[in-house]
Amino acid sequence: MLKKAVVLLSGGLDSTTTLAIACDEDYETYAMSFRYGQRHTVELQCAENVAKALGVKQHTIIDIDLRAFGASALTADIAVPKNRSDTGIPVTYVPARNTIFLSYALAYAEVLVADTIFIGATAVDYSGYPDCRPEYIEAYQTMANLATQAGVEGKTQLKIQTPLMDKTKAEIIEIGVALGVDYSLTLSCYDPDAEGRACGGCDSCTHRKKGFREAGIPDPTRYR
Repeated sequence: MLKKAVVLLSGGLDSTTTLAIACDEDYETYAMSFRYGQRHTVELQCAENVAKALGVKQHTIIDIDLRAFGASALTADIAVPKNRSDTGIPVTYVPARNTIFLSYALAYAEVLVADTIFIGATAVDYSGYPDCRPEYIEAYQTMANLATQAGVEGKTQLKIQTPLMDKTKAEIIEIGVALGVDYSLTLSCYDPDAEGRACGGCDSCTHRKKGFREAGIPDPTRYR
């Protein structure tokens, strides 16, 4: 029986690895990306390139405007912090972003009659985002099965798969390399320049560089 999955794809390291895992598990994949007012829109071209390389069935880019709310360095005129040392929730956190993205993915999954959503959330090497924790994903999955016709009628029990949740960046990279992922297609930077080169100092760049270093794998990222 054909297995279908919606995969949230940002074009970054984690979501690309997650997509590769879904493909390796023989899911017919439907990738979903968002143009949400983020300063790093170059990631969407990376997402398109990744979707093509990994042979997704369909790649959809949704337009929403989270700049209407602001309050994040990714969606407002707030500087992206570099070489951050504190461990609190950073200003790059976008309020309710994963909840919004998962809601779109949930609607799409119901239309596709897909019983699985993949998201590249990780609670190990992450920046303190509350919507990347396992308890959040578990609560969302419970809600999703209460909120849809398919769930209420017992036709489909939706699963939210987080295959990277307990993995370090180095482990994620090792998994991706084993699956043939070309990480030169990806971008993990919050503040890239106009040419798509990573800043090298934001939280996302810091975790990425550390991951490649600890995995002993050359980092193909273009840093400015």
